[in-house]
Amino acid sequence: MNLKLACAAALTAAASILSVQPAVAAVSAEEAAQLGGDKLTCTGAERAGNADGSIPAYSGKWLGAPPGLEVKNARGHDPDPYADEKPLFTITAQNLAQYADKLTDGEKALFKRYPATFRMPVYTSHRDFRYADWVCDTLKKNATTATLLHEGIGVSATTGAVPFPIPKNGSELQWNLQLPTRAWTEVATYDQGAVYANGNISWGRVAYKILAPVNDPNKRGSTNDVLSSYFYVMTLLPERDKGSINVGWTPNDYDHNYIHTWGYNPGTRRVRESPEFGYDLPQGAGGFRTVDDDRLLNGSPERYDWKIAGKREVYIPYDGYRLNDPKVKYADLLKQGTINPDYMRYELHRVWVLEGNLKPGYRHLYKKRVIYMDEDTWHGVMADTYDNRLQLWRVGMVNYFYAYEMQAFHAGVSVYHDLVDGAYVADRLVNEQPEGEKLNEGGLTPNDFTPDAARRGGH
Repeated sequence: MNLKLACAAALTAAASILSVQPAVAAVSAEEAAQLGGDKLTCTGAERAGNADGSIPAYSGKWLGAPPGLEVKNARGHDPDPYADEKPLFTITAQNLAQYADKLTDGEKALFKRYPATFRMPVYTSHRDFRYADWVCDTLKKNATTATLLHEGIGVSATTGAVPFPIPKNGSELQWNLQLPTRAWTEVATYDQGAVYANGNISWGRVAYKILAPVNDPNKRGSTNDVLSSYFYVMTLLPERDKGSINVGWTPNDYDHNYIHTWGYNPGTRRVRESPEFGYDLPQGAGGFRTVDDDRLLNGSPERYDWKIAGKREVYIPYDGYRLNDPKVKYADLLKQGTINPDYMRYELHRVWVLEGNLKPGYRHLYKKRVIYMDEDTWHGVMADTYDNRLQLWRVGMVNYFYAYEMQAFHAGVSVYHDLVDGAYVADRLVNEQPEGEKLNEGGLTPNDFTPDAARRGGH
């Protein structure tokens, strides 16, 4: 299918969107006025710290790089503003009962599965970085105008920030997870290491490009626009798949629409439209994660009933600068059973708990998903996923850090544990890639993500 035909299909979806009248917004003007005030930050987080001070009050003192850390190195790595800090304490299998009320079920399961090697170094918690004023303005606008569409599988909102800074139900919280402020363009070569129970490593590598108009800092668009983002992924490893290319785009609304993908096969040198892409298709080295595990949830939410399962104080991966440091080699980072805890950083933060339960009549490898979302950023940082017997099966964690030039938080090394196989895959590794990541540098257009672009890339 060429771009014109793809756009024609997209316009059909747009007509469906526009034919639906959105529901009345759930947040009053009085509630929305709290955003950026004494009680709530502009993103909707509680401004105050917790009772004992282990979670600090929000400071938001830094927009962009902290003083003295303005210069990136040539590989695009942001220096760690907290590099001199030491752990306050370390949680181990021996003392986890002391901290159990602030651990996820997934973290407890990792201690049980790897009692000798899994540990959690806990550092001072920080809430020092903020978003640009335009993000706060968009959040205030969305608070009173954003609405769900088509029973929650679509949303009408202004782009660039989450739709529901004061969420009232699970569908609203789910859309916050999928539409936070993040990179508009992303270009990188990412390594993937699948570490098996015996310590052997299977390597993957992809050349990756993303164009996400919904995150364009120079445009306050609408999710009523048809397209949310474009992607281009060329496989470089393993060798048997080298040269394969997938391009496509994701919609803003999943009512009568889906992720469109075209694949280039280097053996036949042909481009074909792929079957419906997403959901629980295995993805990446080892197959220990699914397509919709990306950033812990990606794509249509239609197969699950979503609910807000509360708000908690939890030790979560945070400020994960060290994991992407070029000085850290993969051989030091990827260890048997679990990623080397010496390079992890956990902090105590408040998180929203989003629970998804598979709807009757729908199919997915995961019958239940529990996703933990940082209250300051709305990014998903940990996920517990359950098989069809409701046994905890996989544990995911994404190590975010604040990207200075982007003035927003970015997903770093992402780890997906398979508790049954005793294996894991570490994704988004850039330490040994000479050019690192390029974020929000622009230069990409929709024509870079067409079937013709896949064909050009293959030749």
